[in-house]
Amino acid sequence: MRNPTKTRLRALILAGVGTAMLAACGGGGGVLSRERPDEFAVQRQTPLIIPPDFALTPPKPGEPRPAERSLEQQTLDALFGGPAARSKVESNTISRAGDAAPGIRSNVGDRDTNTVAKGRVTRDIIAAPEGDGREAQTSAGG
Repeated sequence: MRNPTKTRLRALILAGVGTAMLAACGGGGGVLSRERPDEFAVQRQTPLIIPPDFALTPPKPGEPRPAERSLEQQTLDALFGGPAARSKVESNTISRAGDAAPGIRSNVGDRDTNTVAKGRVTRDIIAAPEGDGREAQTSAGG
């Protein structure tokens, strides 16, 4: 026969050890409660890629260094591609146009500048709704 006291003592020790182990898993401190980064907030860094063609050209003799040009000139070169050779048609058109008056930009917005009224017909054409013209009608007079 078994000794009931030993069996109870053994069960009590096992229950105590199990309770202690479960209590260790709860809050408090230790390795499991430290702050960890959110795995969904972490982004992967894209790998560095070397472009296949650098398209670098050596500087031309006498040409200003890029850092020596003004910011305004760098902006104009970036927008319009810098100075380029003009075609014969473009050169001919510019030579026929002649030189602009030096103060033309300040004169355009002046109240004394003469303007030409295009009339009611032009205003009506501009204000007309878009369409294919099937509903268009003519009227006598004008």
